[in-house]
Amino acid sequence: MNLFARGVGGFVSDKVNTKMGMRGRLIWQGALLVVEGVMVFIFANSNSLAAAIVIMVIFSSIVQSAEGSTYGIVPYVNPPVTGSIAGIVGAGGNCGAVGFGLGFRQLDTKDAFYLMASTIIVSGVLTAFIAIKGHAGLFAGQDSEEVIAAYKKTGAGAPAATTLTVPAPDADAAQDVEKEAGSEKGSEAEFNQFMTYVSDKNLTVEK
Repeated sequence: MNLFARGVGGFVSDKVNTKMGMRGRLIWQGALLVVEGVMVFIFANSNSLAAAIVIMVIFSSIVQSAEGSTYGIVPYVNPPVTGSIAGIVGAGGNCGAVGFGLGFRQLDTKDAFYLMASTIIVSGVLTAFIAIKGHAGLFAGQDSEEVIAAYKKTGAGAPAATTLTVPAPDADAAQDVEKEAGSEKGSEAEFNQFMTYVSDKNLTVEK
């Protein structure tokens, strides 16, 4: 379940990114979280074991998909410190587990489930306020030209797929190379001229 659903969440996040940029990722993330919270409400009010199991499987799939979509957003927050941000996001899951564990310890079971569901839905709504520099938010902001070119794979900002870009030669370096080649040719011409003079005069060159 974890391997499948988490991969699907990240895959769909990538697909909507190619169509809508970061806004697509945020829509997918927010929708998953809201549906996840609703599923917890339904689970808390289920009256049969069979229904509870079916709801739990669906809920678990959505949870793992939301995790995949979350890590689809992480690299864009601040690319130079992606590792630190990923670590903080991962630690946040542990904090949530401890918090909800205390909720189930201190509250009635149904109240604890309501607390969990409400928290998840609120986190989904807060997705609307996520703002990443250079990227569009859910309701505000626009993607930069470089970002649009990258996810649409057009223009100068598009990543090269299989073509390597050969850098233009440096003008000063090219002149230096030509000068060195010219000096080598000049030295060779002088040596040949000297050897011709020696042979003409029947001189012996000591080694």
